[in-house]
Amino acid sequence: VFRMYGSFRLLLQVLWAQLLCGWVLSSELTFELPDNAKQCFYEDIIIGTKCTLEFQVVTGGHYDVDCRLEDPDGTTLYKEMKKQYDSFTFTAAKNGTHKFCFSNEFSTFTHKTVYFDFQVGDDPPLFPNENRLTALTQMESACVSIHEALKSVIDYQTHFRLHEAQGRSRAEDLNTRVAFWSIGEAIILLVVSISQVVLLRSFFSDKKTTTTRVGS
Repeated sequence: VFRMYGSFRLLLQVLWAQLLCGWVLSSELTFELPDNAKQCFYEDIIIGTKCTLEFQVVTGGHYDVDCRLEDPDGTTLYKEMKKQYDSFTFTAAKNGTHKFCFSNEFSTFTHKTVYFDFQVGDDPPLFPNENRLTALTQMESACVSIHEALKSVIDYQTHFRLHEAQGRSRAEDLNTRVAFWSIGEAIILLVVSISQVVLLRSFFSDKKTTTTRVGS
């Protein structure tokens, strides 16, 4: 019983530590980007650290945005114009603050909703104090499997939520267009009907004739 309690306690500690580490190593945000606006974010990165920037436009316009990533010296590492979604992986060549910006300056009246995930570095080892020369125990192997499965579940849930939000936005936009189109068709049909009635009445209306007498 004590062995089972100790193993269960170890499992909870490992899972909690991994959730905390995931918060530290990853910056994930969904924000509103107004029209004619530009939003920048900053991240301190150590040289040799592998990083990944992933973004996607969830709602707004043609679902596109400009993205630019710069190193501490202002050198452009990544630049794309009017992208709906993309992913970029790089290794920091310098210490310092890296900047990545999203721009909607090309849009005059449409604001966007943008999601991005900026991952810095690799995941820490699951068992930091473990001697890697020894084999993993059955409980440790189970912890590793559960940890990998949880990461996959979180990634799938994030992408499913993004696709669901984007699909809902497209459906609402289509519904609005169909509603306006239906109203326009109803107005046109009403105008044509009234015009036909007026035209038919003009065909059957009695025309008054005037007679002029010429006296001798």
